[in-house]
Amino acid sequence: MTSRSSESSAKVIGSSSAGLGTFGGVFTPSILTILGVIMYLRFGWVVGQMGLVKTLLIVTISTAITFITGLSISAIATDQVVRAGGAYYMISRSLGIETGGAVGIPLYFAQAFSVALYTIGFAESVNSAFPNLPITITVMALVTTIAVTALALKSADIAIKAQYVIMAAIILSLISLVFGSTVPTTDIPTSEQPGDASFWAVLAVFFPAVTGIMSGVNMSGDLKDPKKSIPMGTLAAVGVGYVIYMCIPLLLSNRADAASLISDPLIMRKIAFWGDAILLGVWGATLSSALGSILGAPRVLQALARDNILPKRLRWLGNGHGPTDEPRLGTLFTLGVVLAVVCIGDLDAIAPVLTMFFLTTYMVLNVAAGIEGFLQSPSFRPTFRIPWYISILGALGCIAIMFLINPAATVAAAVIVLTIYLWLERREIRTTWGDVRQGIWLSLVRAGLNNIADSADPKNWRPHLLVLSGAPTKRWHLIELATDFTHNRGLITLASILPTGARNLNQQEKIRGTIRDYLEKRGIHAFVKLIEATDTSTGAQQLIDTYGIGPLIPNTVLLGDTETNDPEARERYCQIISKCHQAKRNIVILRNPPSHMPQFPQRIDVWWGGLQSNGGLMLILAYLLRTGIRWRSADIYLKLVVSNKAAAQAAQTNLNKLIETLSIGAQSNIIVAEGRPFDTILRKSSATADLVLMGLATPNDGFEEYYTSLQQKTVDLPPTIFVLAAEDLAFSELLQKE
Repeated sequence: MTSRSSESSAKVIGSSSAGLGTFGGVFTPSILTILGVIMYLRFGWVVGQMGLVKTLLIVTISTAITFITGLSISAIATDQVVRAGGAYYMISRSLGIETGGAVGIPLYFAQAFSVALYTIGFAESVNSAFPNLPITITVMALVTTIAVTALALKSADIAIKAQYVIMAAIILSLISLVFGSTVPTTDIPTSEQPGDASFWAVLAVFFPAVTGIMSGVNMSGDLKDPKKSIPMGTLAAVGVGYVIYMCIPLLLSNRADAASLISDPLIMRKIAFWGDAILLGVWGATLSSALGSILGAPRVLQALARDNILPKRLRWLGNGHGPTDEPRLGTLFTLGVVLAVVCIGDLDAIAPVLTMFFLTTYMVLNVAAGIEGFLQSPSFRPTFRIPWYISILGALGCIAIMFLINPAATVAAAVIVLTIYLWLERREIRTTWGDVRQGIWLSLVRAGLNNIADSADPKNWRPHLLVLSGAPTKRWHLIELATDFTHNRGLITLASILPTGARNLNQQEKIRGTIRDYLEKRGIHAFVKLIEATDTSTGAQQLIDTYGIGPLIPNTVLLGDTETNDPEARERYCQIISKCHQAKRNIVILRNPPSHMPQFPQRIDVWWGGLQSNGGLMLILAYLLRTGIRWRSADIYLKLVVSNKAAAQAAQTNLNKLIETLSIGAQSNIIVAEGRPFDTILRKSSATADLVLMGLATPNDGFEEYYTSLQQKTVDLPPTIFVLAAEDLAFSELLQKE
């Protein structure tokens, strides 16, 4: 499924050039959401509990984390063209569509539910001011929600202009507060005393007051110049909010005692020169926050739909309306969600989780900017640069604040985000843009290659297989055997040798893609390598000579056996074996293959010739098979042929001692020849095995005749593996614990 990304839409591209102003489009909704209800209803409590100095410290710590997030947002926004979707768009283009969707879907619901929170808060404040109104809080909240949505549907530009009126009301309330007077000491009894709450608990209460910057960022698709608007508006909103939040504690601490600040949520109304101006501020804060959320949520939803994150039945939510591409369908959908939540009424249970979703977004934005800055990819060229460690510090601050606010809600939010991520990953959505994950893996691979020793390490050895499989459908048994050896922990490369000139480059790439898709559908993790050569032997030798990078080269070549009677073809096949040995690549040859490897094998026979040379590698391969899913019920038998019964007793004792030392769960099987040829013993003893492992002699003069005779000996056997240890590695050290 290919994603129709929002940047591919000419309508969206056009809308960004005719959108909101450079500064107000971000600053206005951001600062209005920052100067929210908590400033009026909870700030007095914060000052009363902590006193002036600690309150200023809380404001500084909280704003510092938001400021760092603003810096990270600015860095990302000045590096890429930011279109509709705001934070979701930035995250998905930096960390991938799965991460973007995992954050974007909860962010949408957090913003949608926030509309309900704000409109219910507005209704409650109106009811407190006018208790005799003949209308319930729920009905008033529903009417307010519809009115705010209607304003947003009219146009984003009009909604932003309406917020200027709301801002004027908030400014009026602040001026009235500045020119207010001292209130007398309270005599109202209160269960709380100054200093009852801990510093971190109060910080957790205050922190949501500085988390409003997403309201402006989510207007990214409606901005004339997002690269200028987002950094200017976001950082200006954080700065102005910080100045106001640092000044208000000075006023409150000088005009009311701690007990009054704690006991009276509307203490500012008593302090202010015109008390009702504070009500205007509360109403302005709730309405502006609701308006900012109802503007931002549908735009995130629109971007999610256009990137095919949402299920097919909801893709219509990506449609836009008019020359500015406004998400009217998404706004109506969001209205339905909000009205349903308003009817529920009690949002206390989900409110902490919503805060976690906002903080998760901030954290991921910091991580994205930090990783991009750390990798220093040529594609990451922001005009607004910050050190990568500053962004990471902001991410850590977000995590700390999340746990301080509500550990249970933090875990719940993390589980939801992870579940969405895994769901999107399983859908395997393909995108037309790159993301930072590729850069991360490239950096890790580079660091790993530079730290891998050129010489093999027995302790960490695993088969790195070059499988000369040709077309996977023709030799699927080789691929099955390779996965049984590696357990998806080692590396597998499937190689096909094409006749020279048989395919052009485009055709080769198509074949490579077809093979990759075929393997992916069957859950096989493997690289695919195509090479052109005049014949199979030449191509195989070229692969052995050239394939790999640095110390990361295949250490084992897996081949199918040849059944040809053509002397020249057999000679070329034996040349491949000789070339592998010369290049110090282990050789594993599967003879008498089934169409598929057995599903429930019971026995693996290893014909033993000693721990040195091929014996060590055969035991390791047998052990790797038995520790996999398919072969886990199989028993490993070490078969050793001796000439007489006297030799059998000593061989049994030595072999049992060796098996105990190796700790691979094998069983010994000593066979007395009694004058019988080895060929007869081999056929009789291993006739009922599921797999037979035998050592292969070192290629030298006469190897073709030797190999032909070996084929004749094993012609009627079950699937048989010939093993030749050629790697410069003591496999006995890998097996022995002493």
